[in-house]
Amino acid sequence: MKYPALLLLILLASCTRKNMEELGPEAHLTTPFEIEPPHYFPVLDIPANNPLTEEGIELGRRLYYDPILSTNGPLAGRSCSSCHDQVTSFSVPTEGTAVLPHVNLAWSQNFLWTGKVNGGLEDVMRFEVNEFFQVDVSVLQAHAVYPGMFERAFGDATITNEAVAKALAQWFRRLVSTDSKFDRYLQHTEMLTDQELSGMMIYLSETGDCFHCHGIPLLTDNAFHNIGLDASFTGADQGRFLITGNPTDLGAFKAPTLRNIALTAPYMHDGRFATLEEVVEHYNSGVNPSPSLDPIMTKPGQITQLLLGPQQKADLVAFLETFTDDAFITDPELGSPF
Repeated sequence: MKYPALLLLILLASCTRKNMEELGPEAHLTTPFEIEPPHYFPVLDIPANNPLTEEGIELGRRLYYDPILSTNGPLAGRSCSSCHDQVTSFSVPTEGTAVLPHVNLAWSQNFLWTGKVNGGLEDVMRFEVNEFFQVDVSVLQAHAVYPGMFERAFGDATITNEAVAKALAQWFRRLVSTDSKFDRYLQHTEMLTDQELSGMMIYLSETGDCFHCHGIPLLTDNAFHNIGLDASFTGADQGRFLITGNPTDLGAFKAPTLRNIALTAPYMHDGRFATLEEVVEHYNSGVNPSPSLDPIMTKPGQITQLLLGPQQKADLVAFLETFTDDAFITDPELGSPF
C-alpha cells in the first residue's frame, strides 16, 4: 500500500465523525476524575449514571460552600459549609445534636445518626436538597454562573433538584481522607511511637474493644449500636428506635468514623463528651446497662467496664490521634472556591 499513514488518518477521522453523530447534537464532553484510595480500602462503588468528573465536582464544591443553596425555610442563608468546616474535618462544634463529619461517606450505605436515609450519596443528597435545605432551583437558574456550570457538568443548562443532588454527591465522593499517620504506618512509610503502638494493641484487641465498631480502614462499621450512654431513653436519645420501632434499637446510634476524631469534639450524638479522654473513660467505667445495650459492650460475666489503667488510657488516646489527616484538612482543592 502506497500511502498507509494517509489512509489510517482518513479512517480515524471517519470513526470520530461517526461517533460524534451517534452521540447527537446535545453531546458534551466532561473530564473524568479518578479517586485512588490505598489498596487496603474497599472498592469504591460509583453509579454509572453519575460518574465522577472534574466539572461535576467543581459544581458540587461551589454549591457546598454557597448560601444560595438555601434561600427558603429555617436554614435560609446557610450553606453546607456553615456546619461543616474543613479545618475540623468538615464538622463544627455545636450544642445539642452533634454534627457528623463529611469524610469518606462514599463508602456509607446509611446516613445521619439514626440512619434516617439509606442508599448511596445520591439518595442522601436528594434528602438534603428536597427536605433539609429546600433548594429553590429557580434562584440557581437565574444566577449568572450556575446554568453554565450545570451545562458543563451534565449537558443541560436547565437546573433540576436531581441535578443539584448529583453534583453534591460527586463533591461528597471527593471528600476522601486516606493520609493520616496511621495510613502511612500501614503503607510502611512512617513509624508509630511506642506509646502509639501500645494504644494500637489496645484498640485492636479485646482489651479496648474499639475494633468491633471502628475497624480498619474506614474506622466505622456503618452500623448502629447502643454503647451505654444512658440506662433509659426519651426523645432524641431513643436513637434508631425512632426509625425502626424495634425495641432492640433503643439508644442505638450510628458508629461515626474515627478518622480525624481528634478534630471533631464534642463527641457522641449529643456532644456530651468534650475530650477524647472523657470518651475513653466512658467505655472504661461509665457504660450504663439497659435491655438494648449492644452485646459487644459486655465482658464475660456481663462486666461493662474495660478496667484500663491510666497509662493504657493515655496510650489509647495517643493512637486515636494518629487518625488525623493534616493533608485533608489543609488541601486547598477541598476549601471554599469563593
